[in-house]
Amino acid sequence: MSDPTPHARFTYRRLTADDIPAAQRLSAAIGWPHRREDWRFSARTGIGFIAETAGALVGTVVCWKFGADQATLGMLIVAPEHRGVGIGRTLFAHALDELGKRDITLYATEAGQPLCDALGFERCGALDQMQGAAFRPPLVALPANERLRPLGTSDAQQLVALESRASGLDRSHVLPPLLDLADGIALDRDGELLGFSLFRRFGRGFVIGPVVASAFPDAVRAKALISHWLALNEGALVRIDVPHGHGLREWLTGLGLARSETVVKMRRLASAPADGESSRADPGLHQYAVIAQSLT
Repeated sequence: MSDPTPHARFTYRRLTADDIPAAQRLSAAIGWPHRREDWRFSARTGIGFIAETAGALVGTVVCWKFGADQATLGMLIVAPEHRGVGIGRTLFAHALDELGKRDITLYATEAGQPLCDALGFERCGALDQMQGAAFRPPLVALPANERLRPLGTSDAQQLVALESRASGLDRSHVLPPLLDLADGIALDRDGELLGFSLFRRFGRGFVIGPVVASAFPDAVRAKALISHWLALNEGALVRIDVPHGHGLREWLTGLGLARSETVVKMRRLASAPADGESSRADPGLHQYAVIAQSLT
């Protein structure tokens, strides 16, 4: 997209660093907890578009490219007083135009699902947003010879590889800047990296994610990686976004985290998948918690 294009009395252009304060105020106005720092991370790693009227920012969307044929989309916000006039659809169109012929994945709220349905997205999963501040996680016993250890500077390349395999998306340009913002713990077995989890400030508290680990019965490895952060942060507001299918919602509820929202995972394929190919994710690795809903 080159020059700003008009839509009625609205104009659309790329998000810049100067727009971050206004974008954060817009997200806060609809109850989203994102800080300016959270918006800066989105702008640094993704490509955003905004809608303006009379010099005021009234809509946003951000998209992320993962390699030549994969992408995610999120942060679609329209000011309540300007809804119903096509701003969301136009912002969505700018993002889709930017992404070109890529497979696109997103998480949609109940309000956003009709637009996604109309644009050819299909439902393929769901995610629970869990959060709380009063929790006392039990000690999780790991399999023999496995241990948790702090992340080292030499782990970065392996972390990118693990997260890319678990998510099915090339994380080489997203994970390194995330590591600059987060603390991390690794799951190790005799020098082999089996998984990891990150913990960082987000919104009004902290977020755990991603959580990546080799598959194991009862998600024991993931539970150990999550319990580590909960035990260190009793009394702090902690959020974790967990995809359905791993049985963690009930376990987290038992620890004192409550489900605050459930969103639907949706995907639009640029072309039909090859026979037998439903996902690029490694079935031996699981992403038990996502980086962020926008980044799936």
